[in-house]
Amino acid sequence: MNFPEILSIALGAIKANKLRSTLTLLGIVVGVFSIIGVMTAVRVLQNSIETGLSDLGAHTFQIQRMPAIRTGNRSEWAKLRQRKDITYEQALQVEERMTQAEYIGIEGWRGGRIVQSGGEKTNPNIGVAGETPDGLYTNNWSIKEGRTFTDSEVQRASAVIILGDNVIETLFPRGNALGSEVRIDGVNYHVIGLLESRGTSLGGNQDNFVVIPLTTFLTNFGRDRSLNIMVKSKTPEQFEDAVEEARFILRLARKVEPGGEDDFSIFSNESLIQQFNEFTFYVKIGIGFISFISLLAAGVGIMNIMLVSVTERTKEIGVRKAIGARKNAILLQFIAEAVVLCQIGGIVGIALGILGGNVTALIFEFPPIIPVDWALIGFALCAFIGIVFGVYPAWKAANLDPIDALRYE
Repeated sequence: MNFPEILSIALGAIKANKLRSTLTLLGIVVGVFSIIGVMTAVRVLQNSIETGLSDLGAHTFQIQRMPAIRTGNRSEWAKLRQRKDITYEQALQVEERMTQAEYIGIEGWRGGRIVQSGGEKTNPNIGVAGETPDGLYTNNWSIKEGRTFTDSEVQRASAVIILGDNVIETLFPRGNALGSEVRIDGVNYHVIGLLESRGTSLGGNQDNFVVIPLTTFLTNFGRDRSLNIMVKSKTPEQFEDAVEEARFILRLARKVEPGGEDDFSIFSNESLIQQFNEFTFYVKIGIGFISFISLLAAGVGIMNIMLVSVTERTKEIGVRKAIGARKNAILLQFIAEAVVLCQIGGIVGIALGILGGNVTALIFEFPPIIPVDWALIGFALCAFIGIVFGVYPAWKAANLDPIDALRYE
């Protein structure tokens, strides 16, 4: 008996018992759907987060007061909140004493600002970044028109500004942004540069900000804040040495006792991605366990429907044996039928899982994906369930006595 005949018999058994087959396959569908759906959603988030975390340039790390990703319980987080701010003077010590760095940027942020020009103004959701000149390199920002600010403009706290692409489109829809004046909180700034668009990431607009010299930022928005330090090592090979050098200098600047814990956090693109992957690993394990239980129950259902099928087709099995069918042929037929039943449920579960998982992409405007590897794993799991739970019914069918089978009513 070839595969098309086996498939035809399996589909015929499903059609003959629609309700029973549907309820049996529902367990397979739910189990596979939960695995594929969660893994698709995690992969969508993972891809988008990895893209978003590439804000830092190559072999670049950032030092800030608090961790980039919140972990631990409330008491641990409360302890972290007691850390002192990283001051401008401390950051300058890192900038002046580092020997392993190609670029060192120092930055501060203030959100929720309105930027105005003439009769146009933005929504109150614009971020203002105070940066030293190297901050544009360490943040991987590119100037499309104009220039960045100079060291002398930073020293003089000049009122110059570089605009993000979304701010440009809002305030200057007809162009001519370069050389114009904009106003933030009643202070006028001269536009000297325009940034390349960076699109969206993690559901947010990455062009909704402006950049001013750090000294201007501290003068206009206050010095009572913690700053970030971004360091790009000279080569990838010097990355770890640069991290340790920056840690040593900042510990001295902040008077951390020898042997004491760092009172600041250091992270890079790779470390953040690793933290996210560690978190999602446990999510995957949990979902995998729940899905395994669901598939186990579905496997019992498959065994049940196959046992019923053997009972209903006892006389048919007897006729086949009487005309020379071998045990192996009957065994293979019923195992194949169980696998086909599982694969039908698996195909439906995989399709629904991919669609359900990509709902995350639609909601947050992330690029949708098709997890081919997990789809193949889903097919393999369904085949495994079909074989494991189809063996006993198939063995029972193959070992029926042909005389007793022919007499069965």
